[in-house]
Amino acid sequence: MQNKLQFQHRFTAQLPADPVLNNTPRQVFQACYSWVQPKTTAAPKLLIFSAEVATLLDLTPEDCQSTLFTDVFSGNALLTGMQPYAMCYGGHQFGHWAGQLGDGRAINLGEIKNNEGDFWTLQLKGAGETPYSRTADGLAVLRSSVREFLCSEAMFHLGVLTTRALSLCTTGDAVWRDMFYDGHAANEHGAVVCRVAPSFLRFGNFEIFSARNDLETLKQLVDYTIQTHFTHLVSDVMTDATYLRWFTEICDLTKTMIVHWQRVGFVHGVMNTDNMSILGLTIDYGPYGWLEDYDPDWTPNTTDAEHHRYAFGNQAHISHWNLMKLAQAIAPLFEDVSALQQVLDDYATAYKSAWQNMMSTKLGLNSCPEILVAQLFDNLQLCETDMTIFFRSLSNIKQHQSAQTSLNTVADAFYSLPLTQETQGQWLAWFAMYTQQLQHEGSDDNARKKSMDLINPKYVLRNYLAQIAIDKAEQDDFSMLHELLDVLRFPYAEQPEKQTFANKRPEWARKRAGCSMLSCSS
Repeated sequence: MQNKLQFQHRFTAQLPADPVLNNTPRQVFQACYSWVQPKTTAAPKLLIFSAEVATLLDLTPEDCQSTLFTDVFSGNALLTGMQPYAMCYGGHQFGHWAGQLGDGRAINLGEIKNNEGDFWTLQLKGAGETPYSRTADGLAVLRSSVREFLCSEAMFHLGVLTTRALSLCTTGDAVWRDMFYDGHAANEHGAVVCRVAPSFLRFGNFEIFSARNDLETLKQLVDYTIQTHFTHLVSDVMTDATYLRWFTEICDLTKTMIVHWQRVGFVHGVMNTDNMSILGLTIDYGPYGWLEDYDPDWTPNTTDAEHHRYAFGNQAHISHWNLMKLAQAIAPLFEDVSALQQVLDDYATAYKSAWQNMMSTKLGLNSCPEILVAQLFDNLQLCETDMTIFFRSLSNIKQHQSAQTSLNTVADAFYSLPLTQETQGQWLAWFAMYTQQLQHEGSDDNARKKSMDLINPKYVLRNYLAQIAIDKAEQDDFSMLHELLDVLRFPYAEQPEKQTFANKRPEWARKRAGCSMLSCSS
């Protein structure tokens, strides 16, 4: 394994380092990162790895099952060429500037170049303190690490841009956590996830230097980012036009990511600017969740329970707000910010167009009348409708069947049964309108089903399934962790032997911790 991972040092070689080497919580100025070392763990154990991610790194299953692999990706050993560091960044949290944040429990091991010429940064989450840990310990627990590992890979296979997860190791150390910040702390199993991405740069990396009026470092970081991750934009001299094209691409990548979130029913839960990737990757899987019963006001985050800022229905608006904060951060690099403002102003229109196209495809239509979509989302809330099951079942509708037959076809998606007479009437009216549109377009039923089933998943990482896997893992039973990963590799396939993973949320999970609401330590 040592000879396969060839480390590069583009980020640390080209950007300013923190000159202070003491690994103590503090403010770090005029530096993009600090040198750190992972914390040695007591008894590391590999629980699971992603074979697909290992392949990206030119590693074989035998490499991943070695003692050296476990030691390295639990933080107990460094390979030749690794130069661990933590990044400095700030961010707006729940709408308020939070100042310096940084990699408080993430340590970058370095960047490798694989045999295809692609660059991947390896990062340990939960590997100990950094100068950005503030009052925390920099560690992670098993429950949050299981969720991070599974969701990273589930999102990739759903076709959503995301950071990846190579491995999940337990550490053998106890970690003291108060899961809901309510005074009921307890020791939990420590764990470390190795995350993999082309870059972990976030909006907050740029915000911190702008907020401190450190425009020299801001420009260095922006130029580095373009030259390294947006090479097609590189010119001899960085100009307003270069920066504008860069920001425009970030807007487009962000728009695409959010549209995919809405497509699969994913709720991030913590859309702070420090959790927004400049590559449009879904990053930092904390209190996330999937919509089970369709509710645009639902958020999985206990911290957001009062205001619902990061609820499912707000994600497009918040992405626009976050892009505004990034635009404000890089504005000092522009002589004239009017074009920057115009790109920002165009975002809502571009998002709406992309979302409408996505909804047409979800519904198997060439074009989607607004009244059809509006009435659909009203109806979904009438009888507590499982979003994933409903859209998956919709592909079974035949264009010439009756409204009642159509309603029967999707009935398994409803939590609230039997339907009231009024609700049934509204659904029958909607299905009459839907099948009329299908007939108007004249699509082939079989071809439509095939295309719809490629974008409406049957399997998502339902909150209660993740919790069952966590419960078992905490009892040293990792069978469901492996089984879930295998199922989630093929979210659009029928997998009839795995039908139980596509079932509705059971009643016991409606209010249970970990199945409905989660904290930022979850």
